Amino acid sequence: MQRYEGELFNYLRRYLGNAEMAEDVFQATFLQVHLKREQFEEGRRFRPWLYTIATNQAIDAQRRNKRHRMVSLDHRTGGEDEIGSLVEMLAGDGRTADEQMQAEEARDWVRSAVDELPESLRAALLLVYHQGMKYREAADVLGIPVGTVKSRLHSALAKLNESWRRSGRSAAEAE
Repeated sequence: MQRYEGELFNYLRRYLGNAEMAEDVFQATFLQVHLKREQFEEGRRFRPWLYTIATNQAIDAQRRNKRHRMVSLDHRTGGEDEIGSLVEMLAGDGRTADEQMQAEEARDWVRSAVDELPESLRAALLLVYHQGMKYREAADVLGIPVGTVKSRLHSALAKLNESWRRSGRSAAEAE
């Protein structure tokens, strides 16, 4: 549990868009891992099995709460997160306040656009691009062929790109 705690919790928080719900699903995931430990096949990779259980638990939680859309990819909960953000903002990264504001608006736009993707495209995108899973691992987690993962990623990126063009944003804003 300690090995995957931070990684899995962050995945669930982004997938669900809610830290409290992610904590509940995180605990339910490890309960299921414990209950289903006899079903784990020797020689199988643990990480995709764990993410499969976590993703299924997240879907079940969304159904129970009648929530089918993520609220945010980066829902700030206050406290240290806000202090860290304030320190980062004050320290700056060499960009002007206007450039920082444009970058933040672009990040907000991307989060919102990803939130609007269908769940199947969003799940593939989060697993591969955010969690850094290989296509095979994401396919195992989602229970679909590798080719389907690739086509969903292609569709997700095409939808995001089209939405970006329609919004009238420039390529410089994306940086």
